[in-house]
Amino acid sequence: MSVNREELKRMIDQIPEQDALEVYDFIEYLNMKREKEKLNGMIVEYLAKDEELIRQVQKSLEDRRNGLFYSKEQGLEFLRKSFEES
Repeated sequence: MSVNREELKRMIDQIPEQDALEVYDFIEYLNMKREKEKLNGMIVEYLAKDEELIRQVQKSLEDRRNGLFYSKEQGLEFLRKSFEES
């Protein structure tokens, strides 16, 4: 869908100030949403290159298939020990 920007500007010029503030807020929301999506994409790309993380995810999937489940507390304890050892 193509938007006639001149028509859009004309419409904005004709609306009351309070409505113009809402339009401004909505445009800011759209810009933040776009930036967030871009950042999330960059994070996913970065994580996809982390071979150790991929290995850990694959191991976790394998553990789940084999019925090895851990509680939240057990997982946190494992992470604490892992960080202490490194």
